Amino acid sequence: AEAVAPRLAAITGGRFRLRIISNLADKRLVRAWTRIPPEAVGGEDIVKGIIEAWAFADADPYRAATHNKGIMNGVDAVVIATGNDWRAVEAGAHAYAARTGRYKPLSTWEIDEEGYLVGSLEMPLAVGIVGGATRTNPLARIAIKILGVKTAQELAEVIGAVGLVQNLAALRALAAEGIQAGHMSLHAKNIAVMAGAVGDEIDLVAERMVREKIIRVDKAKEILEEIRKTGKSSKAT
Repeated sequence: AEAVAPRLAAITGGRFRLRIISNLADKRLVRAWTRIPPEAVGGEDIVKGIIEAWAFADADPYRAATHNKGIMNGVDAVVIATGNDWRAVEAGAHAYAARTGRYKPLSTWEIDEEGYLVGSLEMPLAVGIVGGATRTNPLARIAIKILGVKTAQELAEVIGAVGLVQNLAALRALAAEGIQAGHMSLHAKNIAVMAGAVGDEIDLVAERMVREKIIRVDKAKEILEEIRKTGKSSKAT
């Protein structure tokens, strides 16, 4: 913008004021797509629930806002890790979602003729792998190396794919156990780890805490001690 402003002023005979690019990068769209057999997500009922959850977002902007926020949970994580501007990406994504005059979900979910769940996502993603924090921040360089991307387009494709799968995870949770139950299970596992559980112990401790509706570190330690005592007794026998 800074470079072309004088040239444009000369051509038009006008003067320049705002020399800045837009964050609505709709000339740098990324698309992600997936096709999943019903059994991979829990069966036909779950697939139906996912479609209904998406349809709700497509019909209602209040639900669409939360739907897209879930997508951006995944998108922002990779954008931040690679040293890109997550605020610019967020602004562009939400502006693109409202481009028709009505705020809509960035993703689409449907069932194809063979009963497979088909999902797609389209959004603007102006990201880079050279310059700025992506070059000066050592952690950003490590993240890009781990991803194995060689171009900005490849990075955008990875980010789009993460956004789509994050959306699938959220919709599946809503269609199955519900977000709160899913978060509770994850929280219980974190508490189990804090209590010292490892390997298979983590799930055993977490499941029991959720079942007994007591999710605390002291409870996790108590359960873990019981599990380990039982394990030792079994081995001794």
